[in-house]
Amino acid sequence: MTARIERTALKRTEARTRGSRKSVKRVYAPFSLRCGALLIDYIIIAAILAFSTLFARMLGGGARTAGNSVETFGILFALFVAALDLVVLAGVTGRTIGKWVTGLRIERLDGGDLGVLRTFLRHFIGYPLSFATLGLGFLIAAISTRGRSLHDLIAGSVVVYDGPPPGEHT
Repeated sequence: MTARIERTALKRTEARTRGSRKSVKRVYAPFSLRCGALLIDYIIIAAILAFSTLFARMLGGGARTAGNSVETFGILFALFVAALDLVVLAGVTGRTIGKWVTGLRIERLDGGDLGVLRTFLRHFIGYPLSFATLGLGFLIAAISTRGRSLHDLIAGSVVVYDGPPPGEHT
């Protein structure tokens, strides 16, 4: 049932490929795969926080200041990795680590690269707004014809499969 719903939700569009504009079948990413990519990104960030907290607790006891320093370092490192993954990597390549693993790409509506500023807008302004609406900003993607969430609408972006559409062999 889910596969049928996802297949019917997939739409094709025209996109730019590597400097030249040619007609390529593009498939919008299904909601469930986008959720998986987001989960991978957040697991990476949460793992950094968890390991730094665990390490700080292992130091514990008389080394309280060392534990606090490790915990602070873990928080700062997690913020650095989040900025690197969600802004720099996504802005330059169109993929976060989660999108890369799932074979997805973020791009502008016209098929161009998103860029660092739009990516910052998408992830650090759009995501909090999507969360602030009790998740409804994310659920818009499940009913939208192009699979665009609130943060995609804000940044003028769309998430597509990176490469040939699934099921088509070249």
